[in-house]
Amino acid sequence: MVFLGPFFFLVYGFTNWLTSQRSDVPSLYFPWEQHLPFVPQLMLPYMSIDIFFAASVFLCSSRFELDRHAQRIVAAIVISAAGFLLFPLQFSFERPAVDGFNGYLLAVLTGFDKPFNQAPSLHISLLMLLWVIYARSLAAPWRHMLHLWFTLIALSVVLVYQHHVIDVATGFAAGMVCLYLLPDGERPFRFTGLTQNVVRRRLGIRYALGAVACAALAVWAQNWAWLLLWPAAALLIVAGGYLAFGVAVFQKQAGRHSVAARWLLAPYLLGSWLSYLAHTAARPAAVPVAADVFIGRLPRRSEAGHWPAIVDLTAEFSARTGGGHYENIPLLDFVVPDAQTLRHAAQVIERARAAGPVLVHCALGASRSAAAVIAWMVNHGHARDIAEAERLLARQWRTVLSQAHRAALAEAVA
Repeated sequence: MVFLGPFFFLVYGFTNWLTSQRSDVPSLYFPWEQHLPFVPQLMLPYMSIDIFFAASVFLCSSRFELDRHAQRIVAAIVISAAGFLLFPLQFSFERPAVDGFNGYLLAVLTGFDKPFNQAPSLHISLLMLLWVIYARSLAAPWRHMLHLWFTLIALSVVLVYQHHVIDVATGFAAGMVCLYLLPDGERPFRFTGLTQNVVRRRLGIRYALGAVACAALAVWAQNWAWLLLWPAAALLIVAGGYLAFGVAVFQKQAGRHSVAARWLLAPYLLGSWLSYLAHTAARPAAVPVAADVFIGRLPRRSEAGHWPAIVDLTAEFSARTGGGHYENIPLLDFVVPDAQTLRHAAQVIERARAAGPVLVHCALGASRSAAAVIAWMVNHGHARDIAEAERLLARQWRTVLSQAHRAALAEAVA
């Protein structure tokens, strides 16, 4: 904190001063924002972030967590400062006169913070980083009180006439980017070269083209079309996963996507969910394969509790579990698992049987889970070979397996 406090004030103060020397600083807001009320009672929540900021470093329970938290704060400050300098903006609404304690807080604020340093809102970016630390450290009911107070802080940014809505949106995005690029408990992505897998490369290029199309439409239409930058970013991240980084882009740990991944990839995840609903409307939840192993689609939340054990092969969906034994082997959709992964999946399925009947699923249950189940059937004596396993499975379940799947299976059961 001895470093972070001065670093924040020096960088923030310098960008504020530098922009104040310019005479061409515009404002950017939606016309309807002029009807938003000024709420002086929110001055206290607005100013309270300084206390939460200073105390946050003492909530970190390990050196790694402390370092990661500090790295995120530095990243948020640097990203925001870059925005302040490259796209300078100023707040344009006049604040009403305020008396009493709230007037005192407003005078303190305006004495330091000029109407610059707008987009992205560093107040919101830091709030996102603090929210993660405090929510993880507090138990109910304190966590519920925290959510309420932090929501007031978020609202105060607009309702004490400190920022416009566009600043809040970009500040939120900057905070999520910091959380995403500097994740908890896992190493950041490492670029090891473009994939040589033809299917992954083709899908990655398609997702990248979709990202470019969304971004181009946003630039052309502007106004509310700027929201298309969100799906553009989501598709670009997914493209990176297919082209180079693999399932790491989904940040799925213990069956759950990270908070940042859920927000940044939300348009893609929503599209995956709608596709899943469309393709599984008439598909049964699961069918028995052999012994106490079942194959099925992604279970609905109401169905997950019926299974003592679940083996989840999706990367794009958060876990559906009823609190029983859960294993996740995240695999990219439409990509054939390699032999090593299929052998590992067969071992995981066999191990999960100790907890009771096992549901093995991907999104539709047609390819990823089908290949894993066939590997388990052959490697653990429930079918003589791949052909027999396919025939047994095909009697009651529709699969979509290519020659590439069969080649990987042949190596996995050899």
